[in-house]
Amino acid sequence: MAERETGTVKWFNDSKGFGFISRENGTDIFVHFTALRGEGYRSLKDGQKVEFEVVEGDKGLQAQDVVAL
Repeated sequence: MAERETGTVKWFNDSKGFGFISRENGTDIFVHFTALRGEGYRSLKDGQKVEFEVVEGDKGLQAQDVVAL
């Protein structure tokens, strides 16, 4: 199981369903709406604190199992 990290939503585009999270180490990581924990409509707000796992995706590192704090 991957180690969980915390970060802040840098931006998230509701219509496109993706955005980026600023990690505590200063780098940004991609997040897709399918990685958000929950049912139905899933979205994030700019500046929101989140907890997530980092996984290797097809195009590099991305956030998975994202939970708002």
